Amino acid sequence: MVATRFNEVITSEEQLRDIFGWPAERAVKKELQQLDKHCRAIIEKSPFVLFASSDGTKCDVSPKGDEPGFVQVLDDKTVAIPDLPGNSRLDTLSNFIANPQVGMLFMVPGMNETLRINGRVTLVRDAELLESMSVGGKLPKLAIVVHVEEVFTHCPKAFIRSSLWNNETWSARSEIASYAEILRDHVGIENCDLNELEKELEKRISSTLH
Repeated sequence: MVATRFNEVITSEEQLRDIFGWPAERAVKKELQQLDKHCRAIIEKSPFVLFASSDGTKCDVSPKGDEPGFVQVLDDKTVAIPDLPGNSRLDTLSNFIANPQVGMLFMVPGMNETLRINGRVTLVRDAELLESMSVGGKLPKLAIVVHVEEVFTHCPKAFIRSSLWNNETWSARSEIASYAEILRDHVGIENCDLNELEKELEKRISSTLH
């Protein structure tokens, strides 16, 4: 049952501060305005980053992933990410056209701390930059260039509580329906042969990674 009424709703930062107080000085001072050697090292080792974006009316979180180093550090204030093939919904890219603000969360497998970057996006098709991002002779259609405004490391508590990297705590994949089954039900595909759909999806993924 979905709750439609709550006894107490928080609607102001003042209320939030009454509950949580203010951050410690160290939590405030760790925020930087540019990348240092530690930030660069995390980005260089990270194979996975999440993008948070909004067009002002709706929000979106999109994953980007490839071999470590796929995110390029251009200088202390700029990083570039290839936009690799997806489903062409363009939720994130369309948001950047309407509102260039972005939040990024970099993860390194086995590392409980993460790196957060907030900044502004420019979508570019610079030939030299795209060439430097090519994989197997395939170039991305564009690059997401992020101009860093805020950067800081995030504490490990969420990863420790969730045991994210501990595979002994993972649920068996079989406990959740296959992607083919989920897609069939969400899209409403009738008379679907799941085995054939699985093969089609696997082939499509393997042939369109870059």
